[in-house]
Amino acid sequence: MALFSSHKLKSGFVGRVPSLHHEHASYKWWVLFNVMFGTFMAVLDATIVNVALPKIMAAFGADIDKVEWVLTAYLLVFAVMLPTSGWVADHFGFKRTYFSALLLFTLGSFLCGLAWDENVLIIFRIIQGAGAGFMMPVGMAIVTREFPTEQRGIALGFWSIAAAASVSLGPLIGGYLVDNISWHAIFDVNVPVGIVAMFATLVIQREYKTEHVRSFDFVGFISASVFLSTLLLALSDGNASWNTGGWTSPFIITNFVLSAISLIVFFVTELSVEHPLIELSLLKNFNFGVTNAILFIFGLGMFGSTFLLPLYLQNSLGYTALQAGAVFLPVGILQALMSPVAGILSDKVNPKIPAVIGLVLLGFSLYLNGSLSLFSESYDVMLPLYIRGFAMGLLFTPLTTLALSEIPRHKMAQASGLFNVIRQIGGSFGIAIMGTLLTQRMIYHTAMYGQAIDQNSPAFERTVYMLGRFAQESVGGSLSTAMIRGKAILASHIVQQSFVRAIDDDFLIAAAITFVGVIPIFILRTHKKKKGERIAAME
Repeated sequence: MALFSSHKLKSGFVGRVPSLHHEHASYKWWVLFNVMFGTFMAVLDATIVNVALPKIMAAFGADIDKVEWVLTAYLLVFAVMLPTSGWVADHFGFKRTYFSALLLFTLGSFLCGLAWDENVLIIFRIIQGAGAGFMMPVGMAIVTREFPTEQRGIALGFWSIAAAASVSLGPLIGGYLVDNISWHAIFDVNVPVGIVAMFATLVIQREYKTEHVRSFDFVGFISASVFLSTLLLALSDGNASWNTGGWTSPFIITNFVLSAISLIVFFVTELSVEHPLIELSLLKNFNFGVTNAILFIFGLGMFGSTFLLPLYLQNSLGYTALQAGAVFLPVGILQALMSPVAGILSDKVNPKIPAVIGLVLLGFSLYLNGSLSLFSESYDVMLPLYIRGFAMGLLFTPLTTLALSEIPRHKMAQASGLFNVIRQIGGSFGIAIMGTLLTQRMIYHTAMYGQAIDQNSPAFERTVYMLGRFAQESVGGSLSTAMIRGKAILASHIVQQSFVRAIDDDFLIAAAITFVGVIPIFILRTHKKKKGERIAAME
């Protein structure tokens, strides 16, 4: 049989490109490989930026409350676009939608590499996140459609490997590019890969388009977007350096009011329209509703603390970007190794057992991070990460099994989509909240250290004198100038110490939030399953 054939469609330039014959035995595997490309890039850019944040902050002179939006904007738009992707694919065709998502993602990456300030970079990250938000669910739907039921598990397993690999390799690749080229390269690298993936999509995939397309919930989409955007703006900018009015400023209050109104409009719309953007009725299912609450709590604690560690390693311990990225490699490896084990355990024992163990270990790893200092050794950094990788591998498969155990088969796709949306939203809120807390706690510790220093004490005068002599021997100058430099060195140390203490506080808060997520697991309902029956995890 010929490998290539001219597969014509009714309309569209995508359909007129020769594609792999869809009846060929290898066709579905080529499609899987094509989709894994896009999946790897989409997840990669959610993690690759973490190690570049210190360089981006230095390049633009931006504070943490501003640069955190480079991460938050991507995750937020990713989450908003997830539930719309199904309608777009049904309306315009799955191949055309996937190709357009790749194009949008590649264009956003190219523009991010050209960004000249932090505001422009955030805008371009929104474009990139929109492409990724379409790419992930549409790619999964394409793989699910092309593979028969008996091969779907192994296909989704390979698809998950691409996502897990990018979680581990993202910080490592990002660190290498930042150290050896520049922070722009973490975005530029997507451009040639995206072009290759687009060409592969044109050549490999056939078009598929459903005959009946439901109406699009514009009101639900707009109200959800406004609610999430305004609430995150209020949460992240309450302590921003430019916001002199603090939490009671007109800007913050206006955002809170807009978010509340939008939330009410969203709920009224979703519960009344025939074809809602998000099927909130699924949350009425006890197991599904509770596990989504657990997943949101997980997103707050885990994703909210993830961006802190590269900042600490580079700013406080002097790690290079590559060294900071390399520490995350074991997390993905251990998660990939433990996920199948967790799946087997979920079949053999009550799935709540590995879920509880995983969440407890995850909270414990965050608690261990709460004791970091300016003198922490490699062991202090790596041990919590080893535990974290082990914990995340144990957690997701049984949690997904519990979540989808009572969902009807015909609603499985909507449930899986909502499951991913809530996790992404939890991550967005986590980054915004942890960034705000970091700023607030740093201000607090700086003030406390400042009050503790008695500038008239002999100890202070002796310390300043010794630091001044050190500065004089290093750079020269008069004694009076050296004393000024000595005070500046002491002030700099106070700021560094305050930053580390604020990082510790954030990790302890993240640990407390994660431990709270353990409680709802005990009230989940479990069902005895027939031998061999198991719901595929983490679609």
